[in-house]
Amino acid sequence: MSSLAQKKGFGSVLWDWLTTVDHKKIAILYLATGGFFFVLGGIEAMLIRLQLAVPDNDFLSAGLYNEILTMHGTTMIFLAAMPILFGYMNAVVPLQIGARDVAFPFLNSLGFWLFFFGGIFLNLSWFMGGAPDAGWTSYASLSLYSPGPGIDFYALGLQISGAGTYIAGINFLVTIINMRAPGMTYMRMPLFTWTTFVASALILFAFPPLTIGLFFLIFDRMFGANFFDHTMGGNTIIWEHLFWIFGHPEVYILILPAFGIFSEIFSLFSRKRLFGYSAMVFATVLIGFLGFMVWAHHMFTVGLGPTANAIFAVSTMAIAVPTGVKIFNWLLTIWGGSIKVTTPMLYGLGFIPSFVAGGVTGVMQAAAPLDYQLHDSYFIVAHFHYVIVGGVVLAILAALHLYWPLMFNQMLDEKLGKITFWFFFLGFHATFFIQHFLGLMGMPRRVFTFVGDQGWDLFNLISSLGAILMAIGVIILIVNIVKTIVQNVPAGTDPWEDGRTLEWAIPQPVPFYNFKRTPLVRGLDTFWIEKQEGNKEGMSYAEPLSDIHMPNNSFIPFVMSVGLFVAAFGALYNGEKTWAVPVLVIGLGITLVSMGVRSWKDDHGYHIHKEDLMDDKGGKN
Repeated sequence: MSSLAQKKGFGSVLWDWLTTVDHKKIAILYLATGGFFFVLGGIEAMLIRLQLAVPDNDFLSAGLYNEILTMHGTTMIFLAAMPILFGYMNAVVPLQIGARDVAFPFLNSLGFWLFFFGGIFLNLSWFMGGAPDAGWTSYASLSLYSPGPGIDFYALGLQISGAGTYIAGINFLVTIINMRAPGMTYMRMPLFTWTTFVASALILFAFPPLTIGLFFLIFDRMFGANFFDHTMGGNTIIWEHLFWIFGHPEVYILILPAFGIFSEIFSLFSRKRLFGYSAMVFATVLIGFLGFMVWAHHMFTVGLGPTANAIFAVSTMAIAVPTGVKIFNWLLTIWGGSIKVTTPMLYGLGFIPSFVAGGVTGVMQAAAPLDYQLHDSYFIVAHFHYVIVGGVVLAILAALHLYWPLMFNQMLDEKLGKITFWFFFLGFHATFFIQHFLGLMGMPRRVFTFVGDQGWDLFNLISSLGAILMAIGVIILIVNIVKTIVQNVPAGTDPWEDGRTLEWAIPQPVPFYNFKRTPLVRGLDTFWIEKQEGNKEGMSYAEPLSDIHMPNNSFIPFVMSVGLFVAAFGALYNGEKTWAVPVLVIGLGITLVSMGVRSWKDDHGYHIHKEDLMDDKGGKN
């Protein structure tokens, strides 16, 4: 098969996307789907802020407000932030380490389609009897007694998309351990690859407790298993432990890749190598390690006793130290650099003070006595939005501008990008900074309305106006994306002109096999080294030109995911509808048969011949 063989026509293009195992196309699928859910979660957030803009508002009913609140949190964490970061990981990590694809291309596709159908299933709850309404943490005392099917949608949908996330985590671990180019030692890996590596290890250990908790919840609700019902000898608090043993590492699963993105940005646009590289790597690993030792700081008010509270307070304070190391290393990378203030760099400069503010309020809450006062108030809402929006979302928006030319060979408009930044950044601070004070004034979180003249009216209105500014920023970003796609001006190789790592050395558009010849990595910031030595190609090679082995596309991941999607409806209506059990069996059957077909069918992939590579003008690498 020629490396230049191209299919045309809508049907074949659709088939190509449904069956692709190419990490670059899967990256685009993750980015597009995650982007859709990001907008959906944003609309839910706007509805929340409209409801709370004025006291005694009846814009949303109490029940609907709880559903929107729950779906906003669940969508943003599980269906927007993580998949978009997976998109960047897929697009960038194999290129950064000099690999032709991830270790398991088939599983890469399966991971995406599981996430996709899990997310669709969860959101179908809006049209099928009501969305989950027990908060994104779904505490058992609320979720067990929630009428309607909403919580079942939550548990089954997250189980399916969580399986996809778990598969992706394993895939990236194996890819980074096994697929690095010659010379790419661990201490030469770019920081984004390092943070992906540690985040993937966190996924490996953090998702099983969530899976177990969700299974217990499913069994409690469907079969009356009483794991969490204290009146029947169960224990409600066990859900909180299981959830937060997952939930706190989850925060680091999100923030570590964000740290990696900003490490790349500060180095690239300060035009110097990252300050304290080895300290940054050590801090990343330490954050991953300590991330599992702090979960009960979410539960200071549960009554675990002074000993447990003291231990978790100390570990929570300790985890601030490696984060502080990172902050100072970023500042010292910028210090004395030849700075270019591009859109990604603007997000980076906005990120440092925003994230520090989120970190400082986190250390405040590490003091258990203070947390007793702040718990379940708007102070908590302000704190975690400073961490998630001021950290993760700013990184997602920065990376959109940084990696758009790598993924699509086009540059997003810089002027519109900067306008988006200022709207979003100022709106973000207006929305959430003031919520710290609402919390200190005693406004509880998760309330659908409040009585006027308590001193909360003005602050809530300012908060809601800030949310409108953020929404305007996102709309301008969408305009920017559409404009860029329509104009379709090629960006070319090394579009930022100061690329330091391997992904910027690849000719644009990136060939589907990534590298004609396996590159030889000669140090940290290998592309920069080659440029300094006057190498026009931007990389040295570890082997002569030879045939390349590539994996075949496969429709099986899609079918396996559809099977679980169908089975979930059977589980959902078990005991209510006569057709429920047959649908459950059919769905699981589809998945199991697909697994069997995959096991029994020898799929050896195909080869791109050396002659085709020599003819291919698209990639001179």
